Amino acid sequence: MTNAEISDVFSLLAKLMDIHNENSFRAKSYASAAFTIDKLSVSLAETPKEQIQYIKGIGESNAKKIIEIVETGKLEQLNELLAKTPEGILALLKIKGIGPKKIAVIWNELGIESPGELLYACNENRLIHYKGFGDKSQQSIKEALLFYFSNQQRYLYAQVEPVEILITAQLQLVLGQHNIELVGSYARQCDIIEELEYVILGSFDFVKSSILKIKGRQLKEEATGRLQLLYQEALPVFLYIVDENNRGSMTFIKSCSPAFLHLFEKTYDINLSVDNFKSELDIFNKAGIKPMPFFTRESEENIALWTNSKHQSVITVNDIKGVIHNHSVWSDGKNTIAEMAQACIDKGYEYLVMSDHSVSSFYANGLDALRIQKQQEEIDQLNEKLFPFKIFKSIECDILNDGRLDYSDEILATFDLVIVSIHQHLKMTEEKAMERLLAAISNPYTTILGHLTGRLLLSRKEYPVNHEMIIQACKEHQVAIEINANPRRLDVDWRWIQAAIQQEVFLSINPDAHSIQGIDDIRYGVLCAQKALLTPQYNVSSMSLLDFEKFIKKNK
Repeated sequence: MTNAEISDVFSLLAKLMDIHNENSFRAKSYASAAFTIDKLSVSLAETPKEQIQYIKGIGESNAKKIIEIVETGKLEQLNELLAKTPEGILALLKIKGIGPKKIAVIWNELGIESPGELLYACNENRLIHYKGFGDKSQQSIKEALLFYFSNQQRYLYAQVEPVEILITAQLQLVLGQHNIELVGSYARQCDIIEELEYVILGSFDFVKSSILKIKGRQLKEEATGRLQLLYQEALPVFLYIVDENNRGSMTFIKSCSPAFLHLFEKTYDINLSVDNFKSELDIFNKAGIKPMPFFTRESEENIALWTNSKHQSVITVNDIKGVIHNHSVWSDGKNTIAEMAQACIDKGYEYLVMSDHSVSSFYANGLDALRIQKQQEEIDQLNEKLFPFKIFKSIECDILNDGRLDYSDEILATFDLVIVSIHQHLKMTEEKAMERLLAAISNPYTTILGHLTGRLLLSRKEYPVNHEMIIQACKEHQVAIEINANPRRLDVDWRWIQAAIQQEVFLSINPDAHSIQGIDDIRYGVLCAQKALLTPQYNVSSMSLLDFEKFIKKNK
Protein backbone atom coordinates (compact mmCIF):
# COMPACT_ATOMS: atom_id res chain seq x y z
CA MET A 1 0.00 0.00 0.00
CA THR A 2 1.65 3.26 -1.15
CA ASN A 3 1.45 6.59 0.62
CA ALA A 4 -0.55 7.97 -2.31
CA GLU A 5 -3.16 5.22 -1.91
CA ILE A 6 -3.39 5.80 1.85
CA SER A 7 -3.73 9.54 1.21
CA ASP A 8 -6.57 8.89 -1.23
CA VAL A 9 -8.45 6.92 1.45
CA PHE A 10 -8.18 9.79 3.95
CA SER A 11 -9.13 12.35 1.31
CA LEU A 12 -12.25 10.41 0.26
CA LEU A 13 -13.19 9.90 3.92
CA ALA A 14 -13.00 13.66 4.53
CA LYS A 15 -15.09 14.44 1.46
CA LEU A 16 -17.80 11.90 2.28
CA MET A 17 -18.05 13.19 5.83
CA ASP A 18 -18.67 16.68 4.43
CA ILE A 19 -21.26 15.33 2.00
CA HIS A 20 -23.07 13.47 4.80
CA ASN A 21 -22.83 16.53 7.09
CA GLU A 22 -20.85 14.64 9.70
CA ASN A 23 -18.32 16.11 12.18
CA SER A 24 -16.67 18.93 10.21
CA PHE A 25 -13.71 19.16 12.62
CA ARG A 26 -12.81 15.50 12.05
CA ALA A 27 -13.35 15.89 8.30
CA LYS A 28 -10.81 18.72 8.23
CA SER A 29 -8.43 16.60 10.30
CA TYR A 30 -8.64 13.74 7.77
CA ALA A 31 -8.18 16.14 4.85
CA SER A 32 -5.09 17.57 6.57
CA ALA A 33 -3.75 14.06 7.19
CA ALA A 34 -4.28 13.19 3.52
CA PHE A 35 -2.16 16.19 2.52
CA THR A 36 0.56 15.27 5.04
CA ILE A 37 0.70 11.61 4.00
CA ASP A 38 0.96 12.47 0.32
CA LYS A 39 4.03 14.63 0.99
CA LEU A 40 5.91 12.14 3.22
CA SER A 41 9.31 10.98 2.00
CA VAL A 42 9.15 7.71 3.99
CA SER A 43 6.85 4.79 3.22
CA LEU A 44 4.16 4.34 5.88
CA ALA A 45 3.77 0.68 4.95
CA GLU A 46 7.43 0.12 5.84
CA THR A 47 7.43 2.33 8.96
CA PRO A 48 7.20 0.47 12.32
CA LYS A 49 3.61 0.72 13.60
CA GLU A 50 4.57 2.23 16.93
CA GLN A 51 6.37 5.13 15.22
CA ILE A 52 3.60 6.24 12.85
CA GLN A 53 1.72 8.31 15.46
CA TYR A 54 4.84 10.41 16.10
CA ILE A 55 5.12 11.60 12.51
CA LYS A 56 4.28 15.30 12.38
CA GLY A 57 0.68 15.85 11.24
CA ILE A 58 -0.47 12.25 11.93
CA GLY A 59 -1.27 11.67 15.61
CA GLU A 60 -2.55 8.62 17.46
CA SER A 61 -6.08 8.48 15.97
CA ASN A 62 -4.96 8.76 12.37
CA ALA A 63 -2.11 6.32 13.01
CA LYS A 64 -4.63 3.62 13.97
CA LYS A 65 -6.46 4.20 10.69
CA ILE A 66 -3.25 4.05 8.70
CA ILE A 67 -2.35 0.72 10.33
CA GLU A 68 -5.84 -0.62 9.53
CA ILE A 69 -5.45 0.42 5.89
CA VAL A 70 -1.95 -1.08 5.58
CA GLU A 71 -2.94 -4.39 7.21
CA THR A 72 -6.37 -4.91 5.62
CA GLY A 73 -6.31 -2.77 2.48
CA LYS A 74 -9.46 -0.95 3.59
CA LEU A 75 -10.91 1.35 6.26
CA GLU A 76 -14.15 0.28 7.93
CA GLN A 77 -15.26 3.85 8.65
CA LEU A 78 -14.93 4.71 4.96
CA ASN A 79 -16.76 1.55 3.88
CA GLU A 80 -19.70 2.47 6.12
CA LEU A 81 -19.96 5.86 4.42
CA LEU A 82 -19.58 4.33 0.95
CA ALA A 83 -22.41 1.91 1.69
CA LYS A 84 -24.87 4.76 2.15
CA THR A 85 -23.57 6.93 -0.68
CA PRO A 86 -25.18 6.58 -4.14
CA GLU A 87 -22.76 5.71 -6.93
CA GLY A 88 -23.70 8.89 -8.78
CA ILE A 89 -22.64 11.04 -5.83
CA LEU A 90 -19.18 9.46 -5.99
CA ALA A 91 -19.11 10.30 -9.70
CA LEU A 92 -19.83 13.95 -8.88
CA LEU A 93 -16.64 14.04 -6.81
CA LYS A 94 -14.67 13.42 -10.01
CA ILE A 95 -16.02 16.53 -11.69
CA LYS A 96 -13.90 19.65 -11.52
CA GLY A 97 -15.40 22.57 -9.62
CA ILE A 98 -17.95 20.62 -7.57
CA GLY A 99 -16.67 20.19 -4.02
CA PRO A 100 -18.17 18.19 -1.14
CA LYS A 101 -20.05 21.17 0.32
CA LYS A 102 -21.81 21.87 -2.96
CA ILE A 103 -22.49 18.19 -3.52
CA ALA A 104 -24.15 18.08 -0.09
CA VAL A 105 -26.54 20.85 -1.17
CA ILE A 106 -27.11 19.24 -4.58
CA TRP A 107 -27.93 15.88 -2.98
CA ASN A 108 -29.74 16.84 0.21
CA GLU A 109 -31.71 19.85 -1.02
CA LEU A 110 -32.27 19.17 -4.71
CA GLY A 111 -32.44 15.37 -4.44
CA ILE A 112 -29.91 14.97 -7.27
CA GLU A 113 -27.83 11.78 -7.21
CA SER A 114 -25.89 11.68 -10.49
CA PRO A 115 -23.99 13.84 -12.99
CA GLY A 116 -26.77 13.44 -15.56
CA GLU A 117 -29.44 14.63 -13.15
CA LEU A 118 -27.25 17.61 -12.25
CA LEU A 119 -26.76 18.56 -15.90
CA TYR A 120 -30.52 18.33 -16.40
CA ALA A 121 -31.02 20.64 -13.39
CA CYS A 122 -28.50 23.13 -14.82
CA ASN A 123 -30.38 23.13 -18.12
CA GLU A 124 -33.59 23.81 -16.17
CA ASN A 125 -31.90 26.71 -14.34
CA ARG A 126 -32.51 25.21 -10.90
CA LEU A 127 -29.19 25.62 -9.12
CA ILE A 128 -29.37 29.41 -8.90
CA HIS A 129 -32.18 29.17 -6.33
CA TYR A 130 -29.83 27.65 -3.73
CA LYS A 131 -27.24 29.14 -1.43
CA GLY A 132 -23.73 29.04 -2.82
CA PHE A 133 -24.83 28.93 -6.45
CA GLY A 134 -25.32 31.69 -9.00
CA ASP A 135 -25.45 32.10 -12.76
CA LYS A 136 -21.67 31.89 -13.13
CA SER A 137 -21.21 28.87 -10.87
CA GLN A 138 -24.13 27.08 -12.56
CA GLN A 139 -22.57 27.72 -15.97
CA SER A 140 -19.13 26.54 -14.87
CA ILE A 141 -20.65 23.37 -13.39
CA LYS A 142 -22.54 22.78 -16.62
CA GLU A 143 -19.34 23.12 -18.66
CA ALA A 144 -17.51 20.72 -16.33
CA LEU A 145 -20.35 18.21 -16.66
CA LEU A 146 -20.34 18.44 -20.45
CA PHE A 147 -16.59 17.75 -20.43
CA TYR A 148 -17.17 14.78 -18.11
CA PHE A 149 -19.79 13.30 -20.40
CA SER A 150 -17.60 13.80 -23.46
CA ASN A 151 -15.33 11.07 -22.07
CA GLN A 152 -17.87 8.41 -21.13
CA GLN A 153 -17.96 6.35 -24.37
CA ARG A 154 -21.79 6.36 -24.50
CA TYR A 155 -23.66 9.41 -25.73
CA LEU A 156 -27.12 10.81 -26.20
CA TYR A 157 -28.26 11.16 -29.80
CA ALA A 158 -28.33 14.94 -29.34
CA GLN A 159 -24.73 14.94 -28.11
CA VAL A 160 -23.51 13.07 -31.18
CA GLU A 161 -25.51 15.14 -33.66
CA PRO A 162 -23.02 18.04 -34.09
CA VAL A 163 -20.16 15.54 -34.29
CA GLU A 164 -21.94 13.57 -37.02
CA ILE A 165 -22.58 16.72 -39.04
CA LEU A 166 -18.89 17.63 -38.89
CA ILE A 167 -17.54 14.16 -39.70
CA THR A 168 -20.05 13.59 -42.51
CA ALA A 169 -19.07 16.91 -44.08
CA GLN A 170 -15.36 16.03 -43.84
CA LEU A 171 -15.90 12.61 -45.41
CA GLN A 172 -17.99 14.07 -48.21
CA LEU A 173 -15.27 16.61 -48.92
CA VAL A 174 -12.48 14.06 -49.42
CA LEU A 175 -14.49 11.08 -50.71
CA GLY A 176 -17.41 12.63 -52.57
CA GLN A 177 -20.95 13.20 -51.34
CA HIS A 178 -22.45 10.25 -53.21
CA ASN A 179 -19.83 7.77 -52.03
CA ILE A 180 -20.73 7.71 -48.33
CA GLU A 181 -23.79 6.46 -46.48
CA LEU A 182 -24.37 7.05 -42.77
CA VAL A 183 -25.61 3.82 -41.15
CA GLY A 184 -25.69 2.19 -37.71
CA SER A 185 -27.50 3.20 -34.53
CA TYR A 186 -27.30 6.91 -35.34
CA ALA A 187 -29.03 6.41 -38.69
CA ARG A 188 -31.71 4.39 -36.87
CA GLN A 189 -32.24 7.37 -34.51
CA CYS A 190 -31.43 5.40 -31.37
CA ASP A 191 -31.49 7.32 -28.09
CA ILE A 192 -28.03 6.08 -27.02
CA ILE A 193 -25.08 6.11 -29.44
CA GLU A 194 -21.73 4.36 -28.96
CA GLU A 195 -20.18 4.88 -32.39
CA LEU A 196 -20.73 6.36 -35.83
CA GLU A 197 -20.74 4.03 -38.84
CA TYR A 198 -20.46 4.72 -42.56
CA VAL A 199 -20.53 2.60 -45.70
CA ILE A 200 -17.94 3.98 -48.13
CA LEU A 201 -17.79 3.30 -51.88
CA GLY A 202 -14.21 3.15 -53.17
CA SER A 203 -10.94 1.26 -53.04
CA PHE A 204 -9.41 0.56 -49.63
CA ASP A 205 -6.13 2.32 -50.41
CA PHE A 206 -7.86 5.42 -51.78
CA VAL A 207 -10.19 5.72 -48.80
CA LYS A 208 -7.33 5.25 -46.32
CA SER A 209 -5.07 7.81 -47.98
CA SER A 210 -7.96 10.29 -48.21
CA ILE A 211 -8.82 9.90 -44.53
CA LEU A 212 -5.25 10.61 -43.50
CA LYS A 213 -5.54 13.99 -45.21
CA ILE A 214 -8.28 15.08 -42.78
CA LYS A 215 -6.69 17.18 -40.07
CA GLY A 216 -7.24 15.84 -36.57
CA ARG A 217 -8.51 12.42 -37.63
CA GLN A 218 -6.63 9.60 -35.94
CA LEU A 219 -6.57 6.21 -37.68
CA LYS A 220 -6.82 3.72 -34.82
CA GLU A 221 -7.27 0.37 -36.52
CA GLU A 222 -7.60 -1.21 -39.94
CA ALA A 223 -8.92 -4.60 -40.98
CA THR A 224 -10.15 -6.18 -44.18
CA GLY A 225 -12.68 -3.79 -45.65
CA ARG A 226 -12.81 -1.64 -42.51
CA LEU A 227 -11.13 1.38 -40.97
CA GLN A 228 -11.64 2.74 -37.47
CA LEU A 229 -11.11 6.39 -36.60
CA LEU A 230 -11.39 8.20 -33.29
CA TYR A 231 -13.08 11.55 -32.80
CA GLN A 232 -11.26 13.53 -30.09
CA GLU A 233 -9.92 10.21 -28.72
CA ALA A 234 -13.41 9.17 -27.61
CA LEU A 235 -16.12 8.47 -30.17
CA PRO A 236 -15.28 5.53 -32.48
CA VAL A 237 -16.00 6.04 -36.18
CA PHE A 238 -16.16 2.92 -38.37
CA LEU A 239 -15.84 3.01 -42.15
CA TYR A 240 -16.95 -0.09 -44.10
CA ILE A 241 -15.42 0.02 -47.58
CA VAL A 242 -17.38 -1.58 -50.44
CA ASP A 243 -17.54 -1.75 -54.22
CA GLU A 244 -20.51 -1.26 -56.52
CA ASN A 245 -21.56 -4.91 -56.34
CA ASN A 246 -22.14 -5.17 -52.57
CA ARG A 247 -22.92 -1.60 -51.61
CA GLY A 248 -26.65 -2.29 -51.13
CA SER A 249 -26.06 -5.42 -49.06
CA MET A 250 -23.57 -3.77 -46.70
CA THR A 251 -25.71 -0.65 -46.29
CA PHE A 252 -28.72 -2.74 -45.36
CA ILE A 253 -26.80 -5.00 -42.97
CA LYS A 254 -25.20 -2.07 -41.15
CA SER A 255 -28.45 -0.08 -40.92
CA CYS A 256 -30.50 -2.80 -39.18
CA SER A 257 -30.56 -4.01 -35.60
CA PRO A 258 -29.48 -7.68 -35.40
CA ALA A 259 -33.00 -8.83 -34.45
CA PHE A 260 -34.61 -6.90 -37.31
CA LEU A 261 -32.07 -8.18 -39.83
CA HIS A 262 -32.55 -11.81 -38.76
CA LEU A 263 -36.35 -11.66 -39.10
CA PHE A 264 -36.22 -9.75 -42.39
CA GLU A 265 -33.92 -12.33 -44.00
CA LYS A 266 -36.05 -15.18 -42.65
CA THR A 267 -39.34 -13.59 -43.75
CA TYR A 268 -38.23 -12.83 -47.30
CA ASP A 269 -35.76 -15.70 -47.81
CA ILE A 270 -32.81 -13.39 -48.38
CA ASN A 271 -29.24 -14.08 -47.21
CA LEU A 272 -27.37 -10.81 -47.28
CA SER A 273 -24.10 -12.36 -46.12
CA VAL A 274 -24.09 -14.37 -49.37
CA ASP A 275 -26.28 -12.47 -51.85
CA ASN A 276 -24.83 -9.22 -53.20
CA PHE A 277 -27.13 -6.33 -54.00
CA LYS A 278 -26.00 -3.13 -55.67
CA SER A 279 -28.67 -1.04 -53.94
CA GLU A 280 -31.12 -1.29 -51.10
CA LEU A 281 -33.94 -0.77 -53.57
CA ASP A 282 -32.97 -4.10 -55.15
CA ILE A 283 -33.39 -5.78 -51.75
CA PHE A 284 -36.86 -4.34 -51.18
CA ASN A 285 -37.90 -5.17 -54.74
CA LYS A 286 -36.95 -8.79 -54.14
CA ALA A 287 -38.89 -8.75 -50.86
CA GLY A 288 -41.86 -7.19 -52.66
CA ILE A 289 -42.40 -4.38 -50.16
CA LYS A 290 -42.05 -0.61 -50.08
CA PRO A 291 -38.57 0.52 -48.90
CA MET A 292 -38.38 0.90 -45.13
CA PRO A 293 -36.59 3.98 -43.76
CA PHE A 294 -33.59 3.42 -41.50
CA PHE A 295 -35.53 4.45 -38.37
CA THR A 296 -37.97 1.54 -38.83
CA ARG A 297 -35.22 -1.08 -38.78
CA GLU A 298 -34.95 -1.52 -35.02
CA SER A 299 -37.99 -3.53 -33.97
CA GLU A 300 -39.00 -6.84 -35.53
CA GLU A 301 -42.65 -5.83 -35.10
CA ASN A 302 -42.10 -2.99 -37.56
CA ILE A 303 -41.83 -5.46 -40.46
CA ALA A 304 -45.43 -6.58 -40.00
CA LEU A 305 -46.63 -3.07 -39.16
CA TRP A 306 -45.03 -1.69 -42.31
CA THR A 307 -46.26 -4.40 -44.68
CA ASN A 308 -49.78 -4.56 -43.21
CA SER A 309 -50.38 -0.80 -43.00
CA LYS A 310 -51.65 1.45 -45.74
CA HIS A 311 -48.36 3.30 -45.52
CA GLN A 312 -49.85 6.27 -43.76
CA SER A 313 -47.36 9.07 -43.32
CA VAL A 314 -45.09 8.64 -40.31
CA ILE A 315 -44.97 11.80 -38.22
CA THR A 316 -42.45 14.56 -39.05
CA VAL A 317 -41.51 17.82 -37.34
CA ASN A 318 -43.70 19.67 -39.84
CA ASP A 319 -46.72 17.85 -38.40
CA ILE A 320 -46.36 19.56 -35.02
CA LYS A 321 -48.86 22.41 -34.72
CA GLY A 322 -48.60 23.36 -31.06
CA VAL A 323 -45.95 23.44 -28.34
CA ILE A 324 -47.24 21.63 -25.26
CA HIS A 325 -45.50 21.48 -21.85
CA ASN A 326 -43.31 24.55 -21.34
CA HIS A 327 -41.83 26.42 -18.40
CA SER A 328 -41.25 30.15 -17.94
CA VAL A 329 -39.63 32.48 -15.42
CA TRP A 330 -42.74 31.92 -13.30
CA SER A 331 -41.08 28.67 -12.17
CA ASP A 332 -37.69 27.45 -13.41
CA GLY A 333 -37.67 28.59 -17.02
CA LYS A 334 -35.28 31.15 -18.51
CA ASN A 335 -37.77 33.17 -20.59
CA THR A 336 -41.01 35.02 -20.01
CA ILE A 337 -44.31 33.71 -21.34
CA ALA A 338 -44.36 36.55 -23.87
CA GLU A 339 -40.91 35.57 -25.12
CA MET A 340 -41.87 31.90 -25.36
CA ALA A 341 -45.06 32.81 -27.24
CA GLN A 342 -43.28 35.06 -29.71
CA ALA A 343 -40.71 32.34 -30.37
CA CYS A 344 -43.54 29.90 -31.14
CA ILE A 345 -45.15 32.42 -33.49
CA ASP A 346 -41.83 32.98 -35.24
CA LYS A 347 -41.43 29.23 -35.69
CA GLY A 348 -44.91 28.91 -37.21
CA TYR A 349 -46.76 27.18 -34.37
CA GLU A 350 -50.45 27.85 -33.71
CA TYR A 351 -50.51 27.63 -29.91
CA LEU A 352 -48.44 27.35 -26.74
CA VAL A 353 -49.28 25.44 -23.56
CA MET A 354 -47.63 26.95 -20.48
CA SER A 355 -47.12 24.28 -17.83
CA ASP A 356 -44.99 25.71 -15.04
CA HIS A 357 -44.27 23.61 -11.96
CA SER A 358 -46.75 23.15 -9.14
CA VAL A 359 -46.22 24.25 -5.57
CA SER A 360 -44.62 21.04 -4.24
CA SER A 361 -41.74 21.49 -6.67
CA PHE A 362 -40.23 24.08 -4.35
CA TYR A 363 -36.79 23.49 -5.87
CA ALA A 364 -38.23 24.70 -9.19
CA ASN A 365 -40.03 27.74 -7.74
CA GLY A 366 -43.43 26.04 -8.07
CA LEU A 367 -46.56 28.19 -8.20
CA ASP A 368 -48.90 28.69 -5.23
CA ALA A 369 -52.55 29.67 -5.66
CA LEU A 370 -51.90 33.43 -5.71
CA ARG A 371 -49.15 33.18 -8.31
CA ILE A 372 -51.33 30.92 -10.46
CA GLN A 373 -54.01 33.59 -10.53
CA LYS A 374 -51.50 36.28 -11.50
CA GLN A 375 -49.98 34.10 -14.21
CA GLN A 376 -53.39 33.35 -15.68
CA GLU A 377 -54.17 37.06 -15.76
CA GLU A 378 -50.95 37.61 -17.71
CA ILE A 379 -51.92 34.89 -20.16
CA ASP A 380 -55.35 36.51 -20.70
CA GLN A 381 -53.67 39.81 -21.53
CA LEU A 382 -51.21 38.16 -23.92
CA ASN A 383 -53.99 36.26 -25.69
CA GLU A 384 -55.78 39.51 -26.44
CA LYS A 385 -52.56 40.95 -27.84
CA LEU A 386 -51.40 37.90 -29.82
CA PHE A 387 -54.71 36.70 -31.34
CA PRO A 388 -55.18 34.43 -33.31
CA PHE A 389 -52.20 32.70 -31.67
CA LYS A 390 -53.31 31.24 -28.33
CA ILE A 391 -51.62 30.49 -25.03
CA PHE A 392 -53.29 27.80 -22.92
CA LYS A 393 -53.28 27.82 -19.12
CA SER A 394 -51.76 24.62 -17.82
CA ILE A 395 -49.62 23.28 -15.00
CA GLU A 396 -47.17 20.44 -14.63
CA CYS A 397 -48.79 19.17 -11.48
CA ASP A 398 -46.80 16.98 -9.12
CA ILE A 399 -48.19 13.55 -8.34
CA LEU A 400 -47.76 13.39 -4.57
CA ASN A 401 -46.53 10.35 -2.69
CA ASP A 402 -50.06 9.08 -2.09
CA GLY A 403 -51.20 9.66 -5.70
CA ARG A 404 -53.08 12.89 -5.04
CA LEU A 405 -52.44 15.91 -7.22
CA ASP A 406 -50.74 18.98 -5.86
CA TYR A 407 -53.79 21.27 -5.83
CA SER A 408 -57.41 21.21 -4.78
CA ASP A 409 -60.09 20.57 -7.42
CA GLU A 410 -61.01 24.24 -7.21
CA ILE A 411 -57.55 25.30 -8.41
CA LEU A 412 -57.23 22.49 -10.96
CA ALA A 413 -60.50 23.62 -12.52
CA THR A 414 -58.93 26.97 -13.46
CA PHE A 415 -56.55 25.35 -15.97
CA ASP A 416 -57.34 24.52 -19.58
CA LEU A 417 -55.47 21.26 -19.17
CA VAL A 418 -53.33 19.54 -16.54
CA ILE A 419 -50.11 17.58 -17.11
CA VAL A 420 -49.31 15.28 -14.19
CA SER A 421 -45.79 14.05 -13.40
CA ILE A 422 -43.76 12.45 -10.62
CA HIS A 423 -40.76 14.54 -9.57
CA GLN A 424 -40.02 13.47 -6.00
CA HIS A 425 -39.64 10.18 -4.06
CA LEU A 426 -38.51 8.39 -7.22
CA LYS A 427 -37.07 5.33 -5.51
CA MET A 428 -40.18 3.16 -5.57
CA THR A 429 -41.27 -0.41 -6.00
CA GLU A 430 -43.50 -1.10 -8.98
CA GLU A 431 -46.44 -1.44 -6.60
CA LYS A 432 -45.86 2.04 -5.17
CA ALA A 433 -45.23 3.63 -8.57
CA MET A 434 -48.41 2.10 -9.99
CA GLU A 435 -50.44 3.21 -6.98
CA ARG A 436 -49.36 6.82 -7.53
CA LEU A 437 -49.70 6.80 -11.32
CA LEU A 438 -53.08 5.08 -11.47
CA ALA A 439 -54.51 7.44 -8.86
CA ALA A 440 -53.30 10.45 -10.85
CA ILE A 441 -54.60 9.07 -14.14
CA SER A 442 -58.04 8.55 -12.61
CA ASN A 443 -58.24 12.16 -11.43
CA PRO A 444 -60.86 13.85 -13.64
CA TYR A 445 -58.64 16.91 -14.14
CA THR A 446 -55.71 14.97 -15.60
CA THR A 447 -55.22 15.54 -19.34
CA ILE A 448 -51.70 14.27 -20.06
CA LEU A 449 -49.43 11.89 -18.13
CA GLY A 450 -45.95 13.45 -18.18
CA HIS A 451 -42.60 11.59 -18.51
CA LEU A 452 -44.08 8.26 -17.46
CA THR A 453 -41.06 6.50 -15.94
CA GLY A 454 -38.99 9.44 -14.67
CA ARG A 455 -35.88 8.19 -16.44
CA LEU A 456 -32.90 10.33 -17.40
CA LEU A 457 -30.92 8.55 -20.09
CA LEU A 458 -27.37 7.57 -19.05
CA SER A 459 -28.08 9.15 -15.66
CA ARG A 460 -31.09 7.83 -13.79
CA LYS A 461 -32.92 4.54 -14.18
CA GLU A 462 -36.66 4.58 -14.60
CA TYR A 463 -38.85 3.53 -11.70
CA PRO A 464 -40.60 0.24 -12.53
CA VAL A 465 -44.10 0.42 -14.01
CA ASN A 466 -46.57 -1.91 -15.69
CA HIS A 467 -46.87 -0.21 -19.07
CA GLU A 468 -49.84 -2.30 -20.21
CA MET A 469 -51.82 -1.37 -17.12
CA ILE A 470 -50.90 2.31 -17.48
CA ILE A 471 -52.02 2.34 -21.11
CA GLN A 472 -55.29 0.63 -20.22
CA ALA A 473 -55.95 3.17 -17.47
CA CYS A 474 -55.21 6.07 -19.82
CA LYS A 475 -57.67 4.62 -22.31
CA GLU A 476 -60.35 4.28 -19.63
CA HIS A 477 -59.91 7.86 -18.38
CA GLN A 478 -59.11 9.48 -21.76
CA VAL A 479 -55.64 10.58 -20.70
CA ALA A 480 -52.87 11.13 -23.25
CA ILE A 481 -49.34 9.84 -22.65
CA GLU A 482 -46.47 12.26 -23.13
CA ILE A 483 -43.47 11.55 -25.32
CA ASN A 484 -41.17 13.90 -23.46
CA ALA A 485 -38.85 15.16 -26.18
CA ASN A 486 -36.04 16.34 -23.95
CA PRO A 487 -33.12 14.27 -25.30
CA ARG A 488 -32.22 13.20 -21.76
CA ARG A 489 -35.72 11.82 -21.17
CA LEU A 490 -37.43 10.54 -24.37
CA ASP A 491 -40.05 9.15 -22.03
CA VAL A 492 -42.32 7.25 -22.73
CA ASP A 493 -39.87 4.86 -24.42
CA TRP A 494 -40.69 4.45 -28.13
CA ARG A 495 -41.13 0.70 -27.68
CA TRP A 496 -44.48 1.32 -25.96
CA ILE A 497 -45.90 3.78 -28.49
CA GLN A 498 -47.50 1.14 -30.69
CA ALA A 499 -49.08 -0.52 -27.66
CA ALA A 500 -50.76 2.80 -26.86
CA ILE A 501 -51.89 3.30 -30.45
CA GLN A 502 -53.43 -0.17 -30.54
CA GLN A 503 -55.53 0.83 -27.52
CA GLU A 504 -56.39 4.13 -29.26
CA VAL A 505 -54.61 6.11 -26.57
CA PHE A 506 -53.23 9.45 -27.75
CA LEU A 507 -49.56 10.33 -27.45
CA SER A 508 -48.29 13.89 -27.13
CA ILE A 509 -44.82 14.92 -28.30
CA ASN A 510 -43.87 17.72 -25.91
CA PRO A 511 -40.53 19.54 -25.56
CA ASP A 512 -40.68 20.19 -21.78
CA ALA A 513 -38.97 23.42 -22.78
CA HIS A 514 -37.35 25.59 -20.12
CA SER A 515 -36.14 28.15 -22.65
CA ILE A 516 -36.76 29.34 -26.19
CA GLN A 517 -33.98 27.01 -27.35
CA GLY A 518 -35.69 24.08 -25.62
CA ILE A 519 -38.69 24.36 -27.94
CA ASP A 520 -36.61 22.82 -30.71
CA ASP A 521 -36.23 19.63 -28.65
CA ILE A 522 -39.55 18.68 -30.24
CA ARG A 523 -37.42 17.25 -33.03
CA TYR A 524 -35.91 14.59 -30.77
CA GLY A 525 -39.37 13.47 -29.68
CA VAL A 526 -40.37 13.16 -33.33
CA LEU A 527 -37.26 11.10 -34.13
CA CYS A 528 -38.14 8.82 -31.23
CA ALA A 529 -41.78 8.49 -32.32
CA GLN A 530 -40.81 7.69 -35.90
CA LYS A 531 -39.15 4.49 -34.70
CA ALA A 532 -42.60 3.27 -33.63
CA LEU A 533 -44.28 4.52 -36.84
CA LEU A 534 -46.41 7.07 -34.99
CA THR A 535 -48.74 8.96 -37.32
CA PRO A 536 -49.95 12.55 -36.75
CA GLN A 537 -53.52 11.41 -36.12
CA TYR A 538 -52.47 9.89 -32.77
CA ASN A 539 -50.33 12.81 -31.62
CA VAL A 540 -51.99 15.57 -29.60
CA SER A 541 -49.45 18.26 -30.50
CA SER A 542 -50.18 17.63 -34.20
CA MET A 543 -53.74 18.90 -33.71
CA SER A 544 -54.68 22.24 -35.19
CA LEU A 545 -55.67 24.96 -32.74
CA LEU A 546 -59.36 24.27 -33.37
CA ASP A 547 -58.97 20.51 -32.94
CA PHE A 548 -56.83 20.96 -29.82
CA GLU A 549 -59.52 23.16 -28.26
CA LYS A 550 -62.08 20.45 -29.00
CA PHE A 551 -59.76 17.80 -27.53
CA ILE A 552 -59.22 19.55 -24.19
CA LYS A 553 -62.89 20.52 -23.95
CA LYS A 554 -63.89 16.89 -24.46
CA ASN A 555 -61.32 15.62 -21.98
CA LYS A 556 -61.84 18.25 -19.28
